[in-house]
Amino acid sequence: MTITLKAKAPLVVPPSVQRKARLKAGDQVEFRATPGKITIVSKPPAAAPTADDEYTPEQRRIIEAQLAEGLEDIRQGRVYGPFDTVEEMIASIKGNIKKSRPAKRRKTGR
Repeated sequence: MTITLKAKAPLVVPPSVQRKARLKAGDQVEFRATPGKITIVSKPPAAAPTADDEYTPEQRRIIEAQLAEGLEDIRQGRVYGPFDTVEEMIASIKGNIKKSRPAKRRKTGR
C-alpha cells in the first residue's frame, strides 16, 4: 500500500496494514530508520516485573527484615491459632488486648 505524506499530518499506519501485521491497540512497536527506509517491528510484551524490580534496595532490606522477624516469631512459638471459629479468634484477640494494656489506677478521694 502506498500513501502520500502530508506536511502537517502525522504518519499513520493504515488499519489494513496493522491487521496484516497482526498489531492491535496496546502493542508496542519499534521504529528503525535508515535513509529512505523506515522499518516498524513489533516488540514482544515486556515481562511482568518481579518483586526485585518493584522495590528499591532500601525497601527490599526492610521487607527482608520484617520477614525474618516474622519467621523468628514462628520458630519461637509466638503465634496464635489456628482457630476453629471466628469466635475463638475474637476471644483470643480480646484476651491479648487485655494482657497488653497496663492496669488502670483507681483514683483515691481526698
